[in-house]
Amino acid sequence: MGVDVGQRVPDVTLVNAERKAVKLSELLGKPTVLVFFPGAFTSVCTKELCTFRDSMAKFNDLKAQVLAISVDSPFAQKVFAEQQRLNFPLLSDYNREAVRKFGIEDPNFAGGALPGVAKRAVFGVDKTGTVKYKWVSDNPGIEPNYQEVEAAVRKLAA
Repeated sequence: MGVDVGQRVPDVTLVNAERKAVKLSELLGKPTVLVFFPGAFTSVCTKELCTFRDSMAKFNDLKAQVLAISVDSPFAQKVFAEQQRLNFPLLSDYNREAVRKFGIEDPNFAGGALPGVAKRAVFGVDKTGTVKYKWVSDNPGIEPNYQEVEAAVRKLAA
């Protein structure tokens, strides 16, 4: 189960930095990069999200948005975003609805000590909410190919 290229994203409910519930469908309508990450304050996740932060000018030029999602609480995400000066929204999937519906829940994170976090994954979604690009890693230490993500977003924006 999960979401594949050509399918619409599930309309899950997430929590934003203001601790308000938001439906994913309300955030779509333009090319979107959904970045699922295992956990705030971890080294690889920090590097990944800072790489997206540093690439936002390119995404803005394409009129695309980046939304980062983890199972961290919105409180932790807010502090993490402030510390790293992230320039895109972090959304909490604290109840794990999104990771389950997208099919990217990791039962073995940290040797099984922290099950249920998101696998590192990136979905490129067009303005209609259809997945056009998908990358999922079973190894949380592997980052996405950022050039490949950018190329996928360029196709979404064309």
